[in-house]
Amino acid sequence: MQNLNHVDYTVIGVYFCILVGLGLYLKRKASASLEDYFLGGRRLPWWALGVSGMASFLDITGTMIIVSFLFMLGPRGLFVEFRGGVVLVLAIYMLWSGKWHRRSGCITGAEWMEFRFGNGFGAHFARIMRAVAEVIFTVGMLAYLVKGVGLFLSMFLPWTPLQCSLVMIGVATVYTMVSGFYGVVFTDMFQSLIILIAVVSISVIAMTAVAAHGDMADLAATVTGQSRWMESAPPWKTSMPKGYEGYSFLSLMAFMYLLRNVFYGMAQGDDPKYFGAKSDRDCGRLTFLWTWLMMFRWPMMMGFAVLGIFMVHQWFPDRGMLAQATDLIKQHTAVTDQARWADVLASVMNQPQQYAPTLVDGLRELFGPEWQTKLHLVGFHGTVNPERILPAVILHRVPMGLRGMLLVALIAASMSTFDSTVNKTAGFFTRDLYQRYLRPKASNRELIYASWGFCAAVVALGFIMGYKARNINDIWGWIIMGLGGGMLVPLFLRLYWWRFNGGGFAFGMTVGLIGAVVQRIAFPDLGELQQFGIMLAIGLLASIVGTFLTPPTSPEVLQRFYIQTRPFGLWRPLKKNLPHDLRTAMEQEHRRDLLAVPFALGWQITLFMLPMQLIVQSYRAFGITLAIFVFCLAGLYLVWLGPQSEPSVAADIAQQQIRQRA
Repeated sequence: MQNLNHVDYTVIGVYFCILVGLGLYLKRKASASLEDYFLGGRRLPWWALGVSGMASFLDITGTMIIVSFLFMLGPRGLFVEFRGGVVLVLAIYMLWSGKWHRRSGCITGAEWMEFRFGNGFGAHFARIMRAVAEVIFTVGMLAYLVKGVGLFLSMFLPWTPLQCSLVMIGVATVYTMVSGFYGVVFTDMFQSLIILIAVVSISVIAMTAVAAHGDMADLAATVTGQSRWMESAPPWKTSMPKGYEGYSFLSLMAFMYLLRNVFYGMAQGDDPKYFGAKSDRDCGRLTFLWTWLMMFRWPMMMGFAVLGIFMVHQWFPDRGMLAQATDLIKQHTAVTDQARWADVLASVMNQPQQYAPTLVDGLRELFGPEWQTKLHLVGFHGTVNPERILPAVILHRVPMGLRGMLLVALIAASMSTFDSTVNKTAGFFTRDLYQRYLRPKASNRELIYASWGFCAAVVALGFIMGYKARNINDIWGWIIMGLGGGMLVPLFLRLYWWRFNGGGFAFGMTVGLIGAVVQRIAFPDLGELQQFGIMLAIGLLASIVGTFLTPPTSPEVLQRFYIQTRPFGLWRPLKKNLPHDLRTAMEQEHRRDLLAVPFALGWQITLFMLPMQLIVQSYRAFGITLAIFVFCLAGLYLVWLGPQSEPSVAADIAQQQIRQRA
């Protein structure tokens, strides 16, 4: 079996040493205060926050999932990832939800709850539940990262997936704990350079392979069974391999994912990058740059999918041999749980002497002398395991020397997602639970230590959940649709309905979280759209009931929040009392933001599709997509981006006058 060589190990070792060294170097600066630790002292430039955003949204696990769908569906795989991989929420963050949260001056989204609901029981309950929700969401995200990192690294190292994830996540935990938000941003910038090298390298290799072969369409159809693999438009229904049948109605799934992301983007925006931005304008600029940089991810992933097509065609000319191998392994190992499939494969490959000779001889007869190498791609259902296409391509289709760099790039991507997620959640725990309710007089040193202890605990919980997950797509679907659906309604209503109060938020969030966790434990096989619909209904009902069973927010708190945040929605009782100048400026801002939504979404979707069409040399589709892209970008500039360079002086003056009166 092929593993890494000494050069690859050296490159990875040097990378880890740089990360830990950078974390220790920034430790003193990050420990100056909680604002320094969690927001970089609000002194970081917008372009650095934008680069950090790109790195934090790119990880090994997500890349493996997206490559798997691009391998199965071609460019149309983009539409499956409307659920999260295309990060459509960025369009809404860019237009308004990011700046709305920045205007509060808070450090975390849970602290923001008191800014919105006041200082009563409902507000405190809402703050606690927002922090608890973030902790639960982070445990799910860490489980997802742990599962993917283990599957990825076990392709290169003679260890089980669990052992591989322990090593990498352990290193990431150390430097995230000691360096805080400074470490997140500066290591993300360093890691972004490595990622861009990987993007260019894989794109060139893939385009060269497609040009040399000539007829990519026939080859892809033969390997995947998708006769329309080269097409970009999503059909109403498409055939999917076993284990992925839930994605057959591709257009319907894409539409539902699109709606979910628009509403989720409207409900979110409490990212540390926005709380740490210097101005409203910087919120838009950092997200605009963030989205452009996310584009580079897609040609790299399409390149991996294309190289995977060539590799599978060479390794398995008869796809029936995969089903035979799966049956053989199940007979000799008695594995029935898909969650344990990767560990069983790793054991068979790395310790074949522990198994009956008939198993090893049977696998050798099927796959030849390189049976251990090919066993990586054997799936639980007797088909190619698409989630392992990415690491298999790196190991067997990338030239020596470049392979180590690609490994470091993908590890860097996963590290960036990990550190951003953990740092954000540590802020919720330390600021909103430990300092606010347990130790209000704690010293800065004690708070930093509490944050370290929390980081270690939440990572451990993530490991436990990740170990029990069947595959990375399964847990990602639950995070986005089940857990996300349970959290969506209260997060949404807090920004757009004046009557919504702390009691409604707390009750809606509590019931939504409990419902999502119960569904995960009791009904793990529920479809993603069913998860989302049921959790959404539960959260809506609980939020409405909680709102009208508890007293409304005081007028003084509502007025301060409304004037400072300036949201649109159901705010008529407060809006009618504003001075004419301020009301006019707000209406102009709201109109501009809302009109820009279709242009922003169209620009983002076509931006990601264009480079993939170039990789597979689908030039006619590229021309059509390019025309749509130019139209959307021009519309975005005329409606929103151009006016951003003209600050609303009237709104700022009117806002100051209202504050003085209040």
